[in-house]
Amino acid sequence: MLDALWARGNATVRELLENSHPDLAYTTVMTTLDRLFKKGLLTRSDEGRAFRYVPRVSREELHQEAAGLAFRQLLDASPASSLPLSFLVEILSERDAHLLDDLRKLVEHKRRELGQRELGQRDLGQKEKE
Repeated sequence: MLDALWARGNATVRELLENSHPDLAYTTVMTTLDRLFKKGLLTRSDEGRAFRYVPRVSREELHQEAAGLAFRQLLDASPASSLPLSFLVEILSERDAHLLDDLRKLVEHKRRELGQRELGQRDLGQKEKE
């Protein structure tokens, strides 16, 4: 359903049935969209006696949210935060050694960003004292 909505941008149940899922029952599509709406993945607006559904997030944003949640759970479940990090490095190296270079660049970028933020906060603290 989400794939069809991402491709179309928005749709009613009937439009999805006609164009993307003609093999499904109306109530099945309606129930699925309602559940996605209740989970916050869709917005909807009244359109006559029906609803028009629109994805709240892009495919990339959904993947980012899911990956972030999974990684947070992994870090929270581990007694030592270095353990999940070592798994990540191992998985990346198994998949593609270039991913380790990408990870290094991301870490360096984030360190620079955090350093600039700290400098900005120090400068702000200095100005407040003056």
